Amino acid sequence: MTETGHVCSSETVTGGQNVFSCDESDVSSADHLVVMVNGILGSSADWKFAAEQFVKSLPDKVFVHRSEKNAASQTLDGVDVMGERLSEEVLEVIKQRPNLRKISFVAHSVGGLVARYAIGRLYRPPKENTDDLSVENGEESIGGLIPVNFITVATPHLGSRGNKQVPFLFGLSALEKAAVLVIHWIFRRTGRHLFLTDNDEGKPPLLKRMLEDYGDCYFMSALRSFHRRVTYANVGYDHIVGWRTSSIRRNIELPKWQDSVNEKYPHIVYEERCKAYDFELDLTNDDNADDVEEELVTGLSRVSWEKVDVSFHNSRSRFAAHSVIQVKNHNAHTDGADVIQHMIDHFCL
Repeated sequence: MTETGHVCSSETVTGGQNVFSCDESDVSSADHLVVMVNGILGSSADWKFAAEQFVKSLPDKVFVHRSEKNAASQTLDGVDVMGERLSEEVLEVIKQRPNLRKISFVAHSVGGLVARYAIGRLYRPPKENTDDLSVENGEESIGGLIPVNFITVATPHLGSRGNKQVPFLFGLSALEKAAVLVIHWIFRRTGRHLFLTDNDEGKPPLLKRMLEDYGDCYFMSALRSFHRRVTYANVGYDHIVGWRTSSIRRNIELPKWQDSVNEKYPHIVYEERCKAYDFELDLTNDDNADDVEEELVTGLSRVSWEKVDVSFHNSRSRFAAHSVIQVKNHNAHTDGADVIQHMIDHFCL
């Protein structure tokens, strides 16, 4: 076990890192599990700064687990494979901490899709929770715990297939079409999921399947079960994940933003609450990229979202916005600290 200030951390049997208060009385009363999930080619270390800030701010409330089941090249194995691993890892943490009652997720980049898959696996309908002491009156749960916050940070919810969804391709259709053809060589199965070119046994692409409860995975029921769902999205300078896909918006819905005048959150430039809309989905449709993107936006809009837009355009680290937004490196990416503080200040306990 290591100690930094009043924050302690220890490696779990599954390889992840638990982060908690060094005060034993705080640990015993902390009943809210916060699972932090890294993005592609990342590791649990990417959330080190954020995890410590959560515990420093909420020492007697949260017990943070930085997932390590999907690190480095393992993040290329596919959203579904990573989601299965994450769900098993979370269940192991819950098993080791019997005092836990609530659960939240904070996930970066592709990790947000992995977390969405994992909660579909971990979801328990009300009828399956009648004997679970953590859940009142047999209500729905995630791994037997009460679902509270589901937070994604620069996550490509709409995939990477549409126009300008991967900014470093410069919006050039020729490059975007070429990327669809070669991405599986670079990012393997995960790349096929992101570009919606997977076709497992004739099934719709995974991101489309995740718009519904599909088979024994309760994808949409699980997402809906959380008290709140939040997207943090870079409005620019994120060369990996575009603004539309990370904020679940159509192009015409992207807001006009202005420089922040809030000294506490200087990089938060726009916030909105989007209520849920009820739509019927047709998952058999397999038209062009615009139609698929519209289907994904429509499907995910059936639950409410809080959308927080972030800009580092005045930062010296702006070209690393995809990493700065989560403070991946606490020495080089400190400009994102206000984003982490915003998460903590608005975190439902």
